Amino acid sequence: MQPVPICLSPVRRFSTRRITPQSFLRCATRSPPYMTEFRADICTLTGGKPQLLLLDLDGTLIDSVPDLAAAIDSMLVAMQRPPAGTDAVSHWVGNGADMLIRRALCQGNENLAVHLADADVLPARALFDRAYLAVLTRATGAFPGAEFLLRNSGIPNVLITNKPRLFTLPLLRALGWENLFSKILCGDDLPTKKPDPGPLLHACEWHRTDPARALMIGDSRSDIRAAKAAGVPCVAVTYGYNHGEDIALSEPDLMVNSLQDILTDGD
Repeated sequence: MQPVPICLSPVRRFSTRRITPQSFLRCATRSPPYMTEFRADICTLTGGKPQLLLLDLDGTLIDSVPDLAAAIDSMLVAMQRPPAGTDAVSHWVGNGADMLIRRALCQGNENLAVHLADADVLPARALFDRAYLAVLTRATGAFPGAEFLLRNSGIPNVLITNKPRLFTLPLLRALGWENLFSKILCGDDLPTKKPDPGPLLHACEWHRTDPARALMIGDSRSDIRAAKAAGVPCVAVTYGYNHGEDIALSEPDLMVNSLQDILTDGD
């Protein structure tokens, strides 16, 4: 599935108006540009129309691996190591920048990556941050149906990503998506991140929504595990990264081949 390239001009600024769950809901529940509804099987999962949409970023809404791989390879070359390549990096994405770097330094060996000393990671992280900021939106693009879903869900959209805020906000600005979310939760915003259920529960509590009436959409086992632990129904997209594993093994409640399959024509 080919992503839609990001248009870089003009770059939009964040609105200074404070968004509350109530104010966003008033805006989100107005008639969208198209009359759409959530699929019947999704409404069955959430006991009626979902009240809150929780969305992963990398591998779900956007294809960011080309730029992530370029940054990782730049980091590795600067450290006099061989580049990893796009395919390898696509299997390492999903647990935040630090874990991505650890996997790259350990050539994908998960046990070594987990136990790698912080002192070995910090210099690499500085190299990666500088390299990734330089190519952040060079080849990254939105997956088909992503923007349509965000603009036409009719309910509050919450972004829940393990990506650091340093990278997330510029990406959203470049996409023109910065005002399409009632809340943005990045990997360094809370004490825990996915697969811990904390960010999902935080979003539900902030919106005063029963987790059973929310819907999580993601591409990885971290998304599914977090949703199950939080009691949030979950839909997995089949085109994402998920460490090279079949997402069906994580047993999501529902799988879709495209975000275009989430909403149906309301006619």
